[in-house]
Amino acid sequence: MSAAAPVAPVNTGDLKERVAAYLKKDPLAMTPIMARELGVSEAEVIRAFPADQVTELNIADGKATELIKTFEKLGRVHVIATNDACTLEGYGYFGGFSLTGPFFNVQTDTLDMHIRHQALASAFSVIKPSHQDGQTTYSVQFFTKEGKSGFKVFLYKSVTEKEGGNVQAVIQTWKDITAQFKK
Repeated sequence: MSAAAPVAPVNTGDLKERVAAYLKKDPLAMTPIMARELGVSEAEVIRAFPADQVTELNIADGKATELIKTFEKLGRVHVIATNDACTLEGYGYFGGFSLTGPFFNVQTDTLDMHIRHQALASAFSVIKPSHQDGQTTYSVQFFTKEGKSGFKVFLYKSVTEKEGGNVQAVIQTWKDITAQFKK
């Protein structure tokens, strides 16, 4: 089976306008649903978000694993991994990093991830209201070359504070990570 071709570029100006209109109508919208309804990949939807809500990150030349390692500084996070058949959500801490064959591993008492890091083609830091309760979420979201979600790492007030974390300090760490990896 041959590898899928990258998603064809979209008219970014038009898509930015369509995404802005969609978010104005529904600021709590879930990006996978937006992508389906707009007829583009989820990565393209995220890339078209307003500039004050999204920063594209540099994960070229092995930097994806470097970026993932910085998540250890975030404390407790919410991780979402989605494929065509299932969405799995977990809460935990990054750490226990290792590389085994094509897998970059995250293995702690709370997270056990085996990431095919070479399949990750783009990453973004995103600020967006939660679709559930509207609280501001800060995330780093990874996508394949086809624009499909690889996995997402979220931090927000209720997740950070559940085990005594300082949400303002964690948001500052997220901002520092975003600045370090900004494309």
